[in-house]
Amino acid sequence: MAVPKNATQRGNCVPRDQYTAVFAPAVRDGHIETVLKAKLLRSRRLARKVLLAATTLLLLTIAAVVIFATAVVTLFRAGRLYAEVMAKWFSRAVLRMWGVRVEVHQEQPFSETQTIYVSNHSSTLDMFVMVALGLPNTRFVGAEDLGGFLRWMAPLGIISYVMGTLWAPPWSKPADRARWFQRTEFLLRRTGGSIYLSPEGERVTTGRLGRFNQDNFQLAANLGAPIVPFYIDIPREIDPGKGFDTLPGTVHVYVQPAISTHGWTPENLESNTEMVRDIFVKIQKELRA
Repeated sequence: MAVPKNATQRGNCVPRDQYTAVFAPAVRDGHIETVLKAKLLRSRRLARKVLLAATTLLLLTIAAVVIFATAVVTLFRAGRLYAEVMAKWFSRAVLRMWGVRVEVHQEQPFSETQTIYVSNHSSTLDMFVMVALGLPNTRFVGAEDLGGFLRWMAPLGIISYVMGTLWAPPWSKPADRARWFQRTEFLLRRTGGSIYLSPEGERVTTGRLGRFNQDNFQLAANLGAPIVPFYIDIPREIDPGKGFDTLPGTVHVYVQPAISTHGWTPENLESNTEMVRDIFVKIQKELRA
């Protein structure tokens, strides 16, 4: 068998210069270093995710115990204390722990009178951001299927219960949904409180706005209450979508002027719904420009 001139007969080894020819390009291109860095980054992110999940669960458990104990002592009659003070500060603590800052852009403070708040809904972060705003005398609404999960998922279920969160039936149950809106309207007429609604009805993680459901705006028209839209802008690089793997960054909330529902009727409900949606579309386009 032929042996290269500069190879040894004993080991039949590949010469040093041939080794260099084989491995040097990979080293020069930084391929091995890139692979190792990518693996290290994934490991660190996984470790951060696990650590954040554990500490978040611990913090939420403490929040649930404290809020529920306070509710028992106050005979469940201090709803604004539970939502606007305690839950608000615990939500802010969770966001701070995640490294998420919230900047609110608004011309005037939230009203103390009855108001219908609506926003886009694209991320798990939204629920913490909304509660962290401390909306005055406001009930939050979630999807009924999510509500079933949260009722079994303490401590979020406990916090939601004490805050008086309402759970809306899905579109697949139109009769139940109609009765739910009737009950909710009666409740809000009796209490004079405000409510937060997600017109999209679900988390839309495509980067686009979903279709706005008209029944949310029918409720506002029936009550004669103004609508205050606010757009939640979460940078894509920190957005966990439907998960909890968020990264540090800043979330911006753009609060728009109140929209009067005076003169809204079933005949112009569709056009008014689209008018409100167009406000969100305009903000989204301006932010992406």
